[in-house]
Amino acid sequence: MSRAKTSLAALAFALTGVTACATAPDPDAEANAQLQAAMEEALKPATPEEIEAANNADPLTKANFWAKEYSKNAENLDNALTFADALRGIGSNERAIEVLSEIMVIHPREPRILMPLGRAFAANGNPLGAARAFEEVAAIEPGRAEAWAALGTALDQLENHKNAQTAYDRALAIEPLRASTLANYGLSLALSGDLAGAEAKLRQATDLSPNDVRIRENLALILGLQGRFDEMQETSAGYAPDKVVEQNVEVLKEMIQQSPGEKAVRSQIAGQTAAADASEPAPPAEATGLRLRRTGG
Repeated sequence: MSRAKTSLAALAFALTGVTACATAPDPDAEANAQLQAAMEEALKPATPEEIEAANNADPLTKANFWAKEYSKNAENLDNALTFADALRGIGSNERAIEVLSEIMVIHPREPRILMPLGRAFAANGNPLGAARAFEEVAAIEPGRAEAWAALGTALDQLENHKNAQTAYDRALAIEPLRASTLANYGLSLALSGDLAGAEAKLRQATDLSPNDVRIRENLALILGLQGRFDEMQETSAGYAPDKVVEQNVEVLKEMIQQSPGEKAVRSQIAGQTAAADASEPAPPAEATGLRLRRTGG
């Protein structure tokens, strides 16, 4: 074989070696590609079917599902709102406040964040924080009755009844037939000493929502505070066990007899007021008792 042919054969062999090396798989690159693919799969948003299943699951399962969705994209407003709602569903109000506060940095003065934030503050025993959140919503969206009504409830919990009643007036000017607002307005009037005004508001609320146990309880109690025990008993009839109704009447009679005046009675009742969260469901009839109960919104 000539020298030229030998050189060409050597060159061909060398090129074949280079090609073989170039096409051989790189273990590190393959592992990185698999890791990248796994990360992309893990960060994919849930499908509509998965979301529907989670939302129909028990509260803890729902909260865990939305915790994962939130971790995928903490800047997504809808994910944050749904996660916070799920957290409130399992009583984790402090964590809900954290989530809503974090997303509000990205979406400042967003009413969709401020309303649930106010409710979470209220449920966590912070009516001042709740009032500030609701007040901001009312300033941004002054035509939103829900915000004014919630502000009234928070102010009542701060014993600022005068301003609470102004907030209720604003809410009712927008939605005059809002039964829950009328009921809470009635409680506010009762706690500030206007039993006749409280009765009027609660009767309006009862006409609009006759099956709301809490509203009827409050009306019955206001009637009892005015010494109208037969009417009190009649109002509660059918919505609470007879023994509970009779016990309420007797307890209230005793309170009035022992107290030096109406102001003292109101003070005792105010101490028993249930500052219910706006989303709290109405209690069953068996749970009724002698206390004022706030209604939603």
